[in-house]
Amino acid sequence: MVALHKAQTALVPYEVVWIALGERRTVEPLDSVRYVVAGRGGYCYHLNGALGCLLDWLGFDVHWRVGGVQGPQWAEPVGANSNHLVIEVHGLPSPDCPDGVWVVDTGMGDALHEPLPLVAGKYRQPPLELTLRPSDVVEGGWRLDHDDWARCPGMDFAPYEATVEDFLVEHEKQSTSPDSGFVRIAALCRRDGDSATVLRGLLLDRHSTAGDDRREIGSAGEYFATLADVFHLPLSDVDEERKAALYRKVRADHEEFLRSQREQAQQEQAQ
Repeated sequence: MVALHKAQTALVPYEVVWIALGERRTVEPLDSVRYVVAGRGGYCYHLNGALGCLLDWLGFDVHWRVGGVQGPQWAEPVGANSNHLVIEVHGLPSPDCPDGVWVVDTGMGDALHEPLPLVAGKYRQPPLELTLRPSDVVEGGWRLDHDDWARCPGMDFAPYEATVEDFLVEHEKQSTSPDSGFVRIAALCRRDGDSATVLRGLLLDRHSTAGDDRREIGSAGEYFATLADVFHLPLSDVDEERKAALYRKVRADHEEFLRSQREQAQQEQAQ
């Protein structure tokens, strides 16, 4: 289980490029497997859904949980509002996990590199410091506090069994609403043993044990090379016309983001 989790975070990207391409997806786990096998990634419903399928096929005791990621736009936790799918795997006791329950989550993109025992405590997964504790807002649930470096402060999840139907409304909203951050910005994440790499629009950030690095992608060629080489997303099934349209959208969204940042800075200076 640990090896599979590590391999997926390193080799299968957390990505919403499919939204920028105008594609529609389901959250059915078998469809999620097809997306990954076809060389694509996805967001939490797809990555955790596919991994949950694989673990179930291998004989692990897999359980879906309703989660809620607290994005940077929210000052307080959102509770288990279904904007996130979490997986628990049961029946694997160890000295660090006497009850045998593990949190398996490749769907936050820049968070877990390997599973965590469902035991309250602080956990170091370089370069990140994470905390798992009882939730303050979900009765009987749990809270994962993210590293201070991350944009999202954390995620809460409920203790009860979840099904595909629990996520349909939020999936539709997150993948189609103009207010959704996933619709506004084409983002990708990759996590390995010593770094977390995030591409939001045309800004590439790498947070590692060796330090932090940020650079701006300057051309279509550099953008698609970054998708392929850094995030293992070659888009080999996307023709050149659709790729060109994708880059135009990403560039336009990036310019809008820079404009809004300049306006915000000017407003702050004027106050």
